[in-house]
Amino acid sequence: MQSAPLMTSPALDYGKLAKALCHLRAQVDNRRTLPADIPLLMREAVEESIIQRFETAWDSLWKALRRYLRDEVGLAEVPNGPNPVLRLAHENDLLPSPIEQWLTYARLRVQTAHDYSHEKAQAALQHMDAFLQDANRLFIRLTGQTPDAYCA
Repeated sequence: MQSAPLMTSPALDYGKLAKALCHLRAQVDNRRTLPADIPLLMREAVEESIIQRFETAWDSLWKALRRYLRDEVGLAEVPNGPNPVLRLAHENDLLPSPIEQWLTYARLRVQTAHDYSHEKAQAALQHMDAFLQDANRLFIRLTGQTPDAYCA
């Protein structure tokens, strides 16, 4: 098993991923501060925003990971799809938590895109803190910086 370098070349741009993670964190934090008596429609709007920001962050993350595997690790063939990319990242010791956790995030992403049920949204929302922690740790592993370094 090959261990990937922790720093990237300047050619890879992680700004979109960093901003997506910052925006997701801001909305997750916003949800925590909502007053208990906020109208249901307002609460749902914030939660829907979190789901949309998760979708954007997830898509940016696995695509950045794909580029890293190709450009930094030097893998000649990197499949186009989150699950194969996650498996390659796992094989190259990039994931900061078990691959099963990352596959759960991938499953949640698919479910939120194709099923707008309240139950699936609530299930995804329950994973946001863990996702943010894992995504931030992966970001640091890929770039040597926190996403906050990119956000103003």
